[in-house]
Amino acid sequence: MSQPARDVALKDIAIKDVVIVGAGPVGLCLALELAALDLSVTLIDAAPYTALASPDDDGREIALTHASREQLAAAGIDIPEEQMAPIREAHLYNGASPRGMILASARGKGQGREGQDSIGQLVANQVIRQAAFDAVQGVERIELVTGRRVSALGAGPGWRSVRLDDQRQIPARLVVAADGRLSATRRLAGLSAQIHDTGQRLLVRRMAHSRPHRQTTWSWFHGERGLALLPLAGNTASLVMTLPSRDAERFKALSSDAFAAEATRLYQGSVGEMTCLDALHDYPLTVSHADRLVADRVALVGDAALGLHPVTAHGFNVGLASVRRLVEALTSHAGTTADVGAATGLASYARHHQRAIVPLWHASRALVALYSDTRPPARLVRHLALGAARQAAPLQWLMEGYLAKSPVRR
Repeated sequence: MSQPARDVALKDIAIKDVVIVGAGPVGLCLALELAALDLSVTLIDAAPYTALASPDDDGREIALTHASREQLAAAGIDIPEEQMAPIREAHLYNGASPRGMILASARGKGQGREGQDSIGQLVANQVIRQAAFDAVQGVERIELVTGRRVSALGAGPGWRSVRLDDQRQIPARLVVAADGRLSATRRLAGLSAQIHDTGQRLLVRRMAHSRPHRQTTWSWFHGERGLALLPLAGNTASLVMTLPSRDAERFKALSSDAFAAEATRLYQGSVGEMTCLDALHDYPLTVSHADRLVADRVALVGDAALGLHPVTAHGFNVGLASVRRLVEALTSHAGTTADVGAATGLASYARHHQRAIVPLWHASRALVALYSDTRPPARLVRHLALGAARQAAPLQWLMEGYLAKSPVRR
């Protein structure tokens, strides 16, 4: 953790170009891209240094598009090939119906995006966090402050400042909130957000199974339950369950053998008999969308801008897209020698990213609402919707249109 600075007036403190609050993968990627433009960056995170330097396995798998993988690599974040599992097809099912919707596929075409034989890769969140943290080590233009929270934002002519809980103040031309869907920095900046506590829990667990998954992701909606299977290496997969809190508590109380038996039943034997490979991980499920993405010398990225439901499987990709759009907007309107926090660049970012994420927000909310409605009319609508969606899946083309673009090469 950085040592507290002496108590001096702000006018005596060198003004940073950018302060980023949140040293998760999105914040770290943004720091690397800005540092590559010779901008000075301070990263602030409430977690202790050891937690960032050696992240725990949280059980979560991240679906990376090819564009996101390219963006990470361009920023210097290298993920070993052996840590990735390809996704070749994605299916969506309505309850116990044997016929589903193919959301995306690389089969039968001999290719995915730009000749790829997959539509993306699954990577453990722990692996991405480790690779991102390792990439910022030794980067001269990046300073890391850990174990500290931001308690207030200040302002002056041509700068904003963050006040830490040890009373230090750090001034910068631009403050970026990358501190998650319940972002405290967003609130301190006076930026409102639609925050929806779904009343559900997200359970994830890695499993072994007796039949091959064919590198296919499966998603099922059973009334209030949402189930997904994410294919990993060999005959292993990550189970993702969104459940009402009461059901989640029941699953958490099961022994490993009982959990595996119940999972085999719920997943309709799609991959045969299952056995547990690790511990069960449990998370609250909240979705959010910021009403505005910028304020005076403040910008929101990642989940602070849009926290999607996991049914989309694209939350991290959307977060990286926000990084790409912010960097492009700042460099297009300010250049690398001008004011990085100028209003014109921030307005351009807000306009382009909001235009991209609003349809995703509404489409994902509508999809979840449709598939979680247990009333008979809704079941009929789901059945009809799946039939129509086999020909044109709105969420699929929304995702492809906004996420499958290659990062701009500079």
